[in-house]
Amino acid sequence: MAFGLGILLCLTATSGLPSLAAPLAVAAVLAALTPVMAARPLALAVTLGLVAAFLGFTAATFRLTQVASPVLARTTIAPLVGLIEALDEREEGARLVVLVESFGTLPPEQRPRRVRVSFRKAPPLKPGDRIAATARLLPPPEAARPGGYDFARDAYFRGIGAVGSLVGTIQVRPPPEDLPPSLRLAAAVDDARNALTRRITDANGGQAGAVAAALVTGKRGLINGETNDVLRAAGIYHVVSISGLHMVLAAGVVFWLVRALLALVPSLALRWPIKKIAAACAMVGVTAYCVFSGWDIAAERALIMTLVMLGAILVDRPALSMRNLSLAAIIALAREPDGLLGPSFQMSFGAVAGLIACAPLIGALSLRGQGVGPLGRAAIWVVTAVIGTLATTLVAQFATAPFATYHFQTVQPFGLVGNALTLPLVSLAVMPAAVLGILAFPFALDQPVWWLMGLAVRGMLTISTWIAGFDRAVYVVPAFGPGALAAMALGVVAITLPASRLRWLGLLPMGVGVVLAAGPARPDLYIDREGGGAAIRAADGRLATLGKPPPFVLEQWLKADGDGRKAGAVTALPDARCDRLGCTARTHDGRVLALVTDKRALPEDCARADILITRREAPTDCAAKLVLDRAFLVAHGATTIRFPATGEPLVTTARRPGESVPWRTAPPTARAAPTPTNTAPPPAPDFDEPETSSEGQAETLQ
Repeated sequence: MAFGLGILLCLTATSGLPSLAAPLAVAAVLAALTPVMAARPLALAVTLGLVAAFLGFTAATFRLTQVASPVLARTTIAPLVGLIEALDEREEGARLVVLVESFGTLPPEQRPRRVRVSFRKAPPLKPGDRIAATARLLPPPEAARPGGYDFARDAYFRGIGAVGSLVGTIQVRPPPEDLPPSLRLAAAVDDARNALTRRITDANGGQAGAVAAALVTGKRGLINGETNDVLRAAGIYHVVSISGLHMVLAAGVVFWLVRALLALVPSLALRWPIKKIAAACAMVGVTAYCVFSGWDIAAERALIMTLVMLGAILVDRPALSMRNLSLAAIIALAREPDGLLGPSFQMSFGAVAGLIACAPLIGALSLRGQGVGPLGRAAIWVVTAVIGTLATTLVAQFATAPFATYHFQTVQPFGLVGNALTLPLVSLAVMPAAVLGILAFPFALDQPVWWLMGLAVRGMLTISTWIAGFDRAVYVVPAFGPGALAAMALGVVAITLPASRLRWLGLLPMGVGVVLAAGPARPDLYIDREGGGAAIRAADGRLATLGKPPPFVLEQWLKADGDGRKAGAVTALPDARCDRLGCTARTHDGRVLALVTDKRALPEDCARADILITRREAPTDCAAKLVLDRAFLVAHGATTIRFPATGEPLVTTARRPGESVPWRTAPPTARAAPTPTNTAPPPAPDFDEPETSSEGQAETLQ
């Protein structure tokens, strides 16, 4: 916990790049003091906690220095030459991660190291190809609202300095002969994942094939937006994320096969430790599968816990579950400290911690029958399995609810039903078929297995579609602040870590967090970071548009407001007056609001408006009380304003005043403006991110 707090402090509270030596030196000094505190348990515990916190700060600082690379400063169209590192196929075209060799005339110190681009029509491409094409690239987009998902930060930690699309002809050129071995290996693994994905989809077709392929290879690009929505509404989207179930099956199958084969040879079974040999082989097999499946942080957590359990067999020691989880958390955070800010880490570790803490309660629900016949034992087994599935699902949903609601602003009330109906099918049919298919793949005997797996996946999708059709299957809640999340997270930790009844004291901070989350202060005005549009609270209490905000951005605003409408269902503000030069309207407290699209309207609107919004440069003598022009928005990003009953408007921006972080280009000096009440950007959700600005975001998000 202290290690994670140090990471959190480094990534959210610092401005600029911290010194690597300073936190490391402090940690070393504190560690040197621990021997003299052996007789003082409280002082020793505090000191060790501080050592861990400074080591976490060091890990985050080191990560920042390791991934440091240029970020594109502005939208640019130029020739791009580079090597394809990864390729994700879509229903139309594909999305590439390209290691850049050259981009136009940009010098190396300004050229992004990697870019992510999409294309719709092109010759067949594969990882490892060297391509040349004209690319339209732009800086990774920042948050659509203060406190919203900041893709620019995520992209930075992935080494991506620009996003966009390829236009025109794509040429495939011979790659250089001196490629690093690591790059050749990564390209070969990604190519193998794509080949197996195509093989599974060819055996099934449609969305059943796309979901089946994602369950095996982790490639989710072929799953369309409608299927994603159905799986989320049923509360089972976690199934398509490579995690614990996949790792346990991979390790278990290798362990059982190796041990069974060795046991067939009496001399080996009697003279060799075949159980330990099987455990070592399972460790190699499950690691290889984690690498093959993409190695995301949830899979890494499951891999480390599985390796610890198998390692315990090698050294004849028990594997204690909570310590196992702690080791997995420390290793995962040391490798990838930025993962702490993402929902994948938070939900994965939160769910497992909750299940470990509640394991005795879940075990007490098991039915036991003595003196019953085979049918009775079968019935008891089925009832126990159903009760166990419902109980584990309920615990996991409770433990992950704070993080899921904070990041996605949605609740799936029927997730318990969806998991109860689909998880038995997944555990007994889908995943065993996946393991059998992988074993049959080297012998080219896998096609019938993938077809059978597709039948089970179709059943899963049928159940999910039925549940998604329920009224209020997805309930949108207003976005709440990091304070509420911190209180609820503290409650989850307090409930899961202690072994005594003191754990129930965690309900107090949990209750405080729920109260804070239940009544968030919702903004009355959302302003696009590019100044092209806004959303304002109308007389009926719902948001209405002013100008033309991008559909993707508008939907982010709606979700943050607790509004489940799609962008196309939102109407313009009824009382607004619009023409070719812009729009004017009045807020509910009588202030005049002007959105200027043509510079000819600036003199008039500066004179009469209380709040002026424009993507152009406003005159330096503009008389409006609040001027949000191009200079302001470039410096502060997306902005929200709340109009309290008394006093001045409360302005909140996505960027803190004077903030300097590595994943953003330095903004130009902005005009003097009211100091915003800033909310630091929260962690990034684990879904496909927008790769272009305004126009293409909604389509790319799917």
